[in-house]
Amino acid sequence: MRLLFVLLILCPLPAWAEDRPNFVLVMADDQGWGETSYNGHPLLKTPQLDAMAGNGLRFNRFYAGAPVCSPTRAAVLTGRASCRTGVPEHGYALRHQEITLPALLRQAGYQTAHFGKWHLNGLRGPGVPILQSDRFHPGIFGFDHWLSVTNFYDRDPLLSRMGTFEPRQGDSSETIVEAALEHIAEQAENDEPFLTVIWYGTPHSPFKASDKDCRPFAHLDESSMHHYGELAALDRSIGALRRGLCKLGIEKRTLLWYCSDNGGLPKIDPPTTGNLRGNKGMIYEGGLRVPGIIEWPDTIAPRRTQYPACVMDIMPTLLELAGVNYPSATRPRDGVSLVRIFDQDPSTPRQEPLAFRYRDKAAIVDGDWKLLTNTFPKQWELYDLRTDPTETSNVANQNPDVFERLRDRLTRWHKSVDESIEGKDYPEGTVEPNHPQPVHWVETERYEPYLEEWQQRWEYGNWIKRRRKQNGKKKR
Repeated sequence: MRLLFVLLILCPLPAWAEDRPNFVLVMADDQGWGETSYNGHPLLKTPQLDAMAGNGLRFNRFYAGAPVCSPTRAAVLTGRASCRTGVPEHGYALRHQEITLPALLRQAGYQTAHFGKWHLNGLRGPGVPILQSDRFHPGIFGFDHWLSVTNFYDRDPLLSRMGTFEPRQGDSSETIVEAALEHIAEQAENDEPFLTVIWYGTPHSPFKASDKDCRPFAHLDESSMHHYGELAALDRSIGALRRGLCKLGIEKRTLLWYCSDNGGLPKIDPPTTGNLRGNKGMIYEGGLRVPGIIEWPDTIAPRRTQYPACVMDIMPTLLELAGVNYPSATRPRDGVSLVRIFDQDPSTPRQEPLAFRYRDKAAIVDGDWKLLTNTFPKQWELYDLRTDPTETSNVANQNPDVFERLRDRLTRWHKSVDESIEGKDYPEGTVEPNHPQPVHWVETERYEPYLEEWQQRWEYGNWIKRRRKQNGKKKR
């Protein structure tokens, strides 16, 4: 077990920034692009996210790192496509050899903290408290403080503060923001800037909202009712967070960045992705495009942008604002800094297209063009997102030059990712031999002492019984 420590080279701050800003990164779990009222949802009201979008930089085309959760989280922390980092699918552990955003900022003097869902330690199943003995807990990757769980979490969550179990009461979004604000209030008294990461468990299944939050959706089926009830509480927690920053008098020194980890869920009514095609797990827009907002009062003027951006851009953007250079010039990265679009959309296009890879699926977004395949390297589809955002008309035959150019670009990128998967990006030239494969926590010795007690908890009980039953069948 080890974290790759790096030598930081500090560069001058941008001329318009007098001090290094604080950073608060907030990410929902399974919120689709259409699940805000500012994006036109026919039923759900999100006044707090609407206010944040109205006061900040609202992305009409913001993308997750992949159409599922763990890969996007790895992309946020590394600025790299998730497959490069050893996280091709949900429940994989982030490699110790990766260079992470919190580690770089911590060495540059930032206070770093993680709150909520982690899901980068190789454990599958509903979120349970992370153990101090876990070789892949948030502290290993640069977080000074953490109050975290392995995966999604719901009402009355059982969290882990640096390995000490801590139960919280109420909606999971509101409880985690409350805990984060308590910590931010302490950090705000110090001279050092801070990075605080808040990763919700909402609106991931199982869905369980309060009676009050369910009431506006009582005419829906039970899953949809609780799903949207959870989002109503999430929106309320965003209001609490923004008010908390204002109350502390640090909102103008703090960049607040909101997004979701993948596209919306299927089988929820009204639909979660607006009019976009596909859902979570798919490479179409509905599986990748998510809400995205950056709010920084008095620094970023309120506006909307069509500039295509993604979670891989978070790391290079924050490093530029903090005056920190990335320490490895040869290690492939996939994100770009978005600082240049804070004032207005640039006249030149994005320096590097957005590329995605998940299972046999792959896609590349270059301006308004999107090329994808669900069976790499065959059966290609080309869409013009400017005229066809719902991806209904494959125009590959009508645009052979664009098709060939993007297919060649994506194929070369795919090969580069293959080399990263093999560990060729690292000084060792290979992946550490003890890197684990995903496992359900109920099947590990570390969590065996807690299983009898946890069987009485609503979010764990049935899952533990099902896993034990499945394991029993496998052994026979």
